[in-house]
Amino acid sequence: MNEQRIENTSAIRIDQSPSSSTAVIPTPASVTSESPAADLLPQTRESTTISTRSKKSSKTPKKISTRDGLLVIAKSSWVNLLLVFIPIGIVSHFFWSPTITFIMNFLAIIPLAKLLGFATEDIALRTGDIIGGLLNASFGNAVELIISVISLTQNLVIVVQASMLGSILSNLLLVLGMCFWGGGYYNKTQYFNKTVAQTSASLLFISVASLLIPAAFYGSIRSTNVESSSDLTLDILNISRATSIILLILYFSYLFFQFMGTPTSESRRVSRMQLQQQQNGQDTAAEEGQVFVNPAVKEDEEEKEEPQLPAWMAVTLLIVVTVAVGICAEFLVSAIEEVTKVWHISETFVGLILIPLVGNAAEHLTAVTFAMKNKMDLALGIAVGSSMQIALLVTPLMVIIGWGMQIEMSLYFNIYETAVLLIAVIMVNYLIMDGESNWLEGMMLIAIYIVIAISFYYYPDEKVASAISTAVNATVSG
Repeated sequence: MNEQRIENTSAIRIDQSPSSSTAVIPTPASVTSESPAADLLPQTRESTTISTRSKKSSKTPKKISTRDGLLVIAKSSWVNLLLVFIPIGIVSHFFWSPTITFIMNFLAIIPLAKLLGFATEDIALRTGDIIGGLLNASFGNAVELIISVISLTQNLVIVVQASMLGSILSNLLLVLGMCFWGGGYYNKTQYFNKTVAQTSASLLFISVASLLIPAAFYGSIRSTNVESSSDLTLDILNISRATSIILLILYFSYLFFQFMGTPTSESRRVSRMQLQQQQNGQDTAAEEGQVFVNPAVKEDEEEKEEPQLPAWMAVTLLIVVTVAVGICAEFLVSAIEEVTKVWHISETFVGLILIPLVGNAAEHLTAVTFAMKNKMDLALGIAVGSSMQIALLVTPLMVIIGWGMQIEMSLYFNIYETAVLLIAVIMVNYLIMDGESNWLEGMMLIAIYIVIAISFYYYPDEKVASAISTAVNATVSG
């Protein structure tokens, strides 16, 4: 009889009712002094003390050796195998043709982008949410930013504008389409937080509006011939620079809202419901002489990520990879003009299709992997969030940098490019409106991206288009 009572007191009762998800553990008070188990109470207290000490010791940060850190870096991704192309790409710039230089450095930047994101995330785990968010925002698109700055120094404004537009399109259509398709293939219908997704989509609409206004202004003034070409260009630059400052303010306001904003009424209501459920569980446990345990807290503690590298190694890795990206990007951009002549393709196609594939390759792989694991919120955060960062942070920042370098970098994209971006944003917004996704929706996004890529393959650069238009007008007038 006593043995049976001891077994009962050592059990854990889990309340599985819909209104509560709490676990309750009986206290030693439920064991009577008449039972021989009372003699075991000191031992129980001692084991509990040891367990508490072990938990506290497990929470102390583990010292990471240099050897362990190097192993973590080497095993962080299979994409690291492409690091062999870094020295090959550097050597090719001095001894081989521009085509080989472009391809080798194209492949070398892919693993560097992955390592850049890995080092940034590791540092962000030490700095907290606010500084970590700023680091991710700054270095998350560092590859595109470095390539764009180098392109501006060589006055390749067309390449810069095309790479910005291409990064947005590739994330919205190609990456998100592959996420929907890959995740839907393994999980059929998937669900995600449509409120967060639509917030990002709304911000994308604002960025599209910032491109539509200069294009519409240019078309309206140019058709009336009320201003000279130089005056019109100056007006477009002034509009673009003022708009860029506003977009940057909006982006950092979004970061502040994301990390420091107050909870919504809905979240407060849910929090009150959860608190009431926990209180009910505590009251029930107290009536029965039992100890209340909140498993949610335990899960949060277990899921907390820890840095995998020593602090000095993470910072060193970030600096070294950034320098390596700068070197490879310099050689890549220097080969663009020759490559466009040899391959008979436009600079717009290189900037819009090829360069975004390099800069976003690591993010593409990560987003699709999350989607296949049925983690659609993370996948959308990468795909849609990266597009929003390019539109609200990198693009206006390039306008400001070009302003300081006395280069005519503006938010004026021609009507065709702006229309394509508007179509992409509208389509994505419709697909994420219901908070569900499947493989067919992914096929739709991939299909429209391929159609856009084919059209831009035949689309001439602005200078070529102007020359064709002048020739046609001369022929007609003659």
